[in-house]
Amino acid sequence: MSDISAACGIIDELLPERLDRLQRVSGLPVVFGGTRRRDRAGNRLVISRLSGTVGNSLSTLAVRPGAGLGGAVLSLGETRRVDDYASASTITHDYDRIVVDQEHLTSIVAVPVIISGRVEGIIYGAVRDRGPIGDRSLRAAEVVADLLGRDVEERMAARFGHRPPLKTDALTELAAIIRDTDDEFLRNRLVRVHRELSGSEASELRILAPTLTVREAEVLELAAIGATNLVIAAELGIGSETVKSYLGSAMRKLDASNRTAAVSAARSYGLISNR
Repeated sequence: MSDISAACGIIDELLPERLDRLQRVSGLPVVFGGTRRRDRAGNRLVISRLSGTVGNSLSTLAVRPGAGLGGAVLSLGETRRVDDYASASTITHDYDRIVVDQEHLTSIVAVPVIISGRVEGIIYGAVRDRGPIGDRSLRAAEVVADLLGRDVEERMAARFGHRPPLKTDALTELAAIIRDTDDEFLRNRLVRVHRELSGSEASELRILAPTLTVREAEVLELAAIGATNLVIAAELGIGSETVKSYLGSAMRKLDASNRTAAVSAARSYGLISNR
């Protein structure tokens, strides 16, 4: 099995739970998604999971790159939203018969699931006969897609041994030493060594960034879209007191006095999404 096929298979496994999470966090009544397929029929996205739809007309719909909203996401690799699908001038209307006539969808957002820099899946959220999808729901969809991409890459590593090379591990250790060094002269020398070994002009800010655990980063990702502690606890399957503990430890690491400042600091360090 190729890496691409394996990644798409894992996305398919996780999609039902992630779409359910998106519905609960965002309040979007309709969500669906699918994975990219590269076969004799061509390079396309096949929708495989639905929730809140009128029927099954979207199921197994094959979306071509450049066609419709999803096709635009496949081609551009970025989130796209239309407020009135039927009249939108920024997309083609290859799928109006299903999207508009059968499902009666109006405002739709489509977010890419990116694996190793490639769009391998798309998550959609939609509403019917009401105002456009708000920024909060859009950000929720982006967070769910980002976390899904991370989870897929972690499972790929666990299943197939796609571990980072030793050089990367050594650079990570060197960055940790830099963070623990109080001597400014020594720190500057080590930063230069890190830059030379990595072969990139990585900024000192990036090298000196605090290290968050996976859970701390997940809690901050959800806090960034306005989720309360109770919502974060429900989404991650942990207690609300545990959420407070993760927030507290992240705030200490980021030298932040509150959750808003912690989110801002984590974004500036590149530890969570800036979207």
